[in-house]
Amino acid sequence: MATLTVTPVMAEILLAVGAMALLLVGVYGGKRTLSMVWTGSVALVVLAGAAVLWSSDQAPGVQEAFGGMVLLDGFAVFTKVLIAVGSAGVLVMSRGYLVKRDLDRFEYPVLAVLSTLGMFIMVSATDMLTVYVGLELQSLALYVLAAFARDRARSTEAGLKYFVLGALSSGMLLYGISLVYGFAGSTAFTDIAAIAAGDGAAGNIGLIVGLVFVLTGVAFKISAVPFHMWTPDVYEGAPTSVTAFFSAAPKVAAMALFVRIAMGAFGDMADQWQQVTIFLSVASMVVGTALALVQTNIKRLLAYSSITHVGYVLAALAAGGEAGRAAVIYYMAIYITMTAGAFGVVLCMRQDEKYSEEIADLAGLVKTRPALAVAMGILMISLLGFPPFLGFWAKYTAFLAVVDAGLVWLAVIGMIASVVGGYYYLRVVKLMFFDEPAAGFEPQRDRGVKGVVFATAVANSPLSVVLFGPLNTAAAHASRAFGL
Repeated sequence: MATLTVTPVMAEILLAVGAMALLLVGVYGGKRTLSMVWTGSVALVVLAGAAVLWSSDQAPGVQEAFGGMVLLDGFAVFTKVLIAVGSAGVLVMSRGYLVKRDLDRFEYPVLAVLSTLGMFIMVSATDMLTVYVGLELQSLALYVLAAFARDRARSTEAGLKYFVLGALSSGMLLYGISLVYGFAGSTAFTDIAAIAAGDGAAGNIGLIVGLVFVLTGVAFKISAVPFHMWTPDVYEGAPTSVTAFFSAAPKVAAMALFVRIAMGAFGDMADQWQQVTIFLSVASMVVGTALALVQTNIKRLLAYSSITHVGYVLAALAAGGEAGRAAVIYYMAIYITMTAGAFGVVLCMRQDEKYSEEIADLAGLVKTRPALAVAMGILMISLLGFPPFLGFWAKYTAFLAVVDAGLVWLAVIGMIASVVGGYYYLRVVKLMFFDEPAAGFEPQRDRGVKGVVFATAVANSPLSVVLFGPLNTAAAHASRAFGL
């Protein structure tokens, strides 16, 4: 009689139980109880999940659960820890914003934890059906979060746009899964990989079309061009704390899923998925950079910036192999710190009891809020990838993997996009340090926001040279421990 092994999914069980507990607290505890405990509860639940992952990493080899539909390997552990840290960091700095916007409701942490649970499932999925369950669990929670400020037209519109386009992407993903199942005879990654390794796989048009549709569905989640159309509108319309959440953990989970599908299930069809990945990479780098140049809203600027960075990560993925896989997760680890810190600064842009989102309002910030200006300057230069800031090491590792794979022309396009992108990052720096001051922002009293901004700014500063080696080593180890 087979035994049910739950050790590899203890983190998922912990998050599920935590979400249900928070739901009961919200329903029966009342607003008074909720207002005192929800932030700490959510942060502890997510961080506890990360602790379980660390302990799980001590087990040798690849651990499977639910008949091989879920696995826990070094790649999953590393990625889940990134997701847990990113989710916890954003939730910690959301409290003050939600209170001031009158959005401090118990549904927020419940949805955030459920979304994180979906991300964990995505990262460990080794079956197309598990992929869909994890992806939809994450997405359904995010749809509601996008429209969380339901009394505000922009937030409602953002949620509706995200839902409609998300439903379209889910349909494309399901169609791709059905084609893969029809031509491979299974939804399990191991079975698909065996078919992909066969002699006729390269000429199996049905399997290739299915692969394209599956990758298209995932490309929507990472905001890769031409499936990026939802990103700037949703980033701008959703509450800023929700936008910060969108930009961090879900991107890591979706990118890890992309790697799991491409290098796991279709590892022996690299020539086919590499073409799709290169197209998405070039389009994202070019379009993201071009459209970011004309933005005046800081949230839309960061949205197009995220699209461009997705292009850099996809370039590393296109390189393939262990080095490309390591470069992907290393880049995403650094990207979390950059984007979370930048949105932390946006959460500090409050004047006259209203939150500002215009880039022009950052003018002369060094004279009114010097510490905030320095932090934002560090984060902008790191996003640019200027040495020796942390973002430089991310791009260096990605482009090095691309060059080693013989795709020099792709690395050249990436470097040109980086140089052009310097305009909109340095424009923000110039406004803050050299222009006359605009109306000053209110002092930030939320220790959660200040802590995240300070920590990410220090991590992305030239002091990051001490982080480069250990983090790169951890990413390389996780890449080597990739199970399927």
